[in-house]
Amino acid sequence: MDIARRNNVTVTGNPRGRTVVLAHGFGCDQNMWRLTVPALERDYRVVLFDYVGSGRADPSAFSEERYGSLDGYALDVVEVCEALDLQDAVFVGHSVSAMIGVLAAARAPERIGALVMVAPSPRYIDDEGYRGGFGSEDIDELLESLESNYLGWSAVMAPVIMGNAERPELGEELKNSFCATDPDMARVFARTTFLSDSRDDLKGVRVPTLVLECTQDVIAPREVGAFVHRTIPGSRLVTLDATGHCPHLSAPEATNEAITEFLVSLR
Repeated sequence: MDIARRNNVTVTGNPRGRTVVLAHGFGCDQNMWRLTVPALERDYRVVLFDYVGSGRADPSAFSEERYGSLDGYALDVVEVCEALDLQDAVFVGHSVSAMIGVLAAARAPERIGALVMVAPSPRYIDDEGYRGGFGSEDIDELLESLESNYLGWSAVMAPVIMGNAERPELGEELKNSFCATDPDMARVFARTTFLSDSRDDLKGVRVPTLVLECTQDVIAPREVGAFVHRTIPGSRLVTLDATGHCPHLSAPEATNEAITEFLVSLR
């Protein structure tokens, strides 16, 4: 199978620089990184892709069995890395992709040498001694609404997830991204995302890791950022001067500065 075509892989930037892989979150695609790429491409080789079921990836490659767990998406990442023969790449994952990156790094440690986790959450549902931000009933209602009326759910939830109500164009962009995703494939990705529990996987991370959180984020509250930082040995936590769940769109300058500073520290 042509992995580059399957995942709509794009390679840009400095071919002699260290490779940085940018991975989008649920309901999004690689275009969500368009404000980050210019900050990286002078010094780094930049790889972007779409998960199967998202963006312009090949929809015929979608399998509910494979993508019914985060491992299926992690396998996408590993296969993209293998197809490009990446070594010691830096994986930058937004939202659920942060956890997908953790799984991919464990599966192919020679391919991924560092992690940047943008607004990560290893578990969205509250648990004893853990605040994920949602009760189990909240997630059940969210998934039920998504599955019964995906377009309506997108219109309501995109502005909430994005935050920054004073900049409605951001929420509109996220809504349009959600609406461009096939509803049946989005349903699978949503259940996989919001019902996941990757807390134990964090303990196995052995590569330099940057955790980026926002001051206010309804999807990944600051207690989650603190938990991720506390659980990953030697990780670095940066609280961005940003609100909402997509700081690479709402506060690209702060996000890019944090990422580039981390990349320089790896040299």
